[in-house]
Amino acid sequence: MEPGTLVLLHSPLTTASAWGALPEALGPYDVVVPEITDDDRPPYAGRYVARAALEITRAGVRPPVVLVGHGGAGPLLPPVGAAQRAAHRLVGAYVFVDAELPPPAGSSRLDQAGAFGPEFAEALKDGGRFPDEEPQAGVTARRRDDEFFAEPLPMPQDWPDAPCGYLRTSDAYERQAAQARMRGWTVAANPGGHFAAVTDPRATARALTELIASL
Repeated sequence: MEPGTLVLLHSPLTTASAWGALPEALGPYDVVVPEITDDDRPPYAGRYVARAALEITRAGVRPPVVLVGHGGAGPLLPPVGAAQRAAHRLVGAYVFVDAELPPPAGSSRLDQAGAFGPEFAEALKDGGRFPDEEPQAGVTARRRDDEFFAEPLPMPQDWPDAPCGYLRTSDAYERQAAQARMRGWTVAANPGGHFAAVTDPRATARALTELIASL
């Protein structure tokens, strides 16, 4: 597909710094990178979605919008997409970059973390860490409390309403990539680690644009 605007959504466990120089490497596409840091109290997911929707509207994006989520932003792509539909703005595709997948209704982030094993779930609950590596230099990590991880995540009933793709950049997310294949999504791999957007933005940009073009 040919996107109007790419919207890069960072994980609630980081800031927009996790995208590194990827936005510049994605030229000549129109790219919007919301910075969402006021989701610091309940409802965490609701605040994240509301801020993302506000920043997308402020940017004056050109549809169709391609929503691209990294890491923990993956489960929030469906409600962000629902907010775009409510604003009568076409969503052209959803792309998950080394991200968790949208969960069944009522599931929490801690439920999802259990897919990495009980040790990771406990470490995540005890202060937050990443499944395959520490954040790269320049990436700001955000500590979260137990309430954040236990909060049920929203899931629109009519999702997905557009094609979905998955870009795996680290081995730690092979489980999610395999689940994406089972759902019939287009899946691609670009080895470079969980923060490939920071360590190799040009290669990540190529992989991402090729994946989007195939949707």
